[in-house]
Amino acid sequence: MGTRLRLAALGGTALAVAGGAVVAAWAWARLRRRAAPLAARPAAVVVAAADQGRGHSKQILVLGLDGAGKTSVLHSLATNHVKRSVAPTEGFNAICINTEESQLEFLEIGGGESLRSYWKMYLPKVLLLVYVVDSADHARLPMAKQLLHQLIQNNSTLPVVVLANKQDLEGAYCITDIHDALALSDIGDERKMFLIGTHVAEDGSEISSSMKDAKELIAQLVLESQ
Repeated sequence: MGTRLRLAALGGTALAVAGGAVVAAWAWARLRRRAAPLAARPAAVVVAAADQGRGHSKQILVLGLDGAGKTSVLHSLATNHVKRSVAPTEGFNAICINTEESQLEFLEIGGGESLRSYWKMYLPKVLLLVYVVDSADHARLPMAKQLLHQLIQNNSTLPVVVLANKQDLEGAYCITDIHDALALSDIGDERKMFLIGTHVAEDGSEISSSMKDAKELIAQLVLESQ
């Protein structure tokens, strides 16, 4: 039946873990023991537009349809405080976050139709894919599903973190609904797959616990993939 996914409560959100009989609660506890909390680490943040050549060196690729909230999520992860972005990314956006154990290099590519042709070009160069979806945009979830499956169909081992964003909006699908809508059970058994519900609250406020969990998880996956 494809990937066996377990859902576990995690600070008001849910985490889906691929890996046969591995249970989510155990896997997350193991990750937390092996990595110190990122909130306490110093972070040096660089935000810039990235050209195509620079993009080949990036470790973490951030994709999703336009309007999913990719840029707001990245800025919030970088500063540990909410920073909303209302303008869609019209190209490339690079953010670097330094931690005590590693340097997290994110490359976001805009989700507009004219930019999606670049997605597969950068995918073979990265250690991890972060895929952001708008949980309240029900009409476009089928498209988000189709694009995700097309992206990773030829790479059976690339770790994937799906962020079910905008969980705070009225009508947003819950984690289990997003899991079903994206048909995550159909993605291969060998892949590390995580699904986390996120939201970006008011500007200037501290990021939510689910965003902190996402940041810590991404850092650990990068360390394990290097």
